[in-house]
Amino acid sequence: MIQSMTGYGKAEIQFENKNYILELRSLNSKGLEINARLPTYVRGIEIKLKKSIGKFLKRGKIEMNLNIENISGTNSKTINVAAINQYIEQLKGIEDGNRMELLKIALKLPDTLKTEIEDFEKAEIKVIENLMKKSIDSLIGFRSDEGKILETELSKRLENLENLSKEVEIIDPERSNRIKEKLKSALDALEAEIDQNRFEQELIYYIEKFDITEEKVRLKSHIDYFKKTLGNITSNGKKLGFISQEIGREINTIGSKANHAKLQILVIQMKDELEKIKEQLLNVL
Repeated sequence: MIQSMTGYGKAEIQFENKNYILELRSLNSKGLEINARLPTYVRGIEIKLKKSIGKFLKRGKIEMNLNIENISGTNSKTINVAAINQYIEQLKGIEDGNRMELLKIALKLPDTLKTEIEDFEKAEIKVIENLMKKSIDSLIGFRSDEGKILETELSKRLENLENLSKEVEIIDPERSNRIKEKLKSALDALEAEIDQNRFEQELIYYIEKFDITEEKVRLKSHIDYFKKTLGNITSNGKKLGFISQEIGREINTIGSKANHAKLQILVIQMKDELEKIKEQLLNVL
């Protein structure tokens, strides 16, 4: 079953006096890109969290956001004495005023109060790792649901492509006969004696240049392989992309050999269906 690269996963838990919320967002990408937004004191385990993501999500542009809220309301704040003294000295350089007045101004400036951050304990690391696993599971579930929609759309487009290739099979004999008739009519119009054996040799050579038998066989083979790969248990968007390229090559070759109005119309329709398939494949994991 295929999966989409687009997904969203969220997990939330309370531990001791904190509320932990971890969100994962995924968009399509050729490889794996992970951007993390973590509280400063948690960044020591950033690499470990990214490895967990890479192990399970494989591909996609992943945005990870971890928010930790203290729900006890007991965050202690201390005065940053060094910062305040620096501010006062700088203010004195601007205007020599009363120290108390300068202190009032300094206290309103940035970084004059510090929030005391608790030590990062092993128990908290375990909580965040479990939260990550739940978020990943949630995102994978989202991807699977989106994948079902993609699979339905791809199957529909592939069926259209298959039906068009069958129409090519039907009109190809008529096309070959018409090419022979056009060539014979052109020669008859010359009103000259023709070596029948030489004519047949030239006709065979000319017809072979426009023969699409091999292309039809390969096109059918590629379509069947695409269907088989689409039904695999594991999602493989890159492989499906490679197969779609091979399908495109056969369609282009048929188009270059067409020399027939109806066949050229079918080629255009097949290209249109294939383009829609390729657009959907950009979002397949």
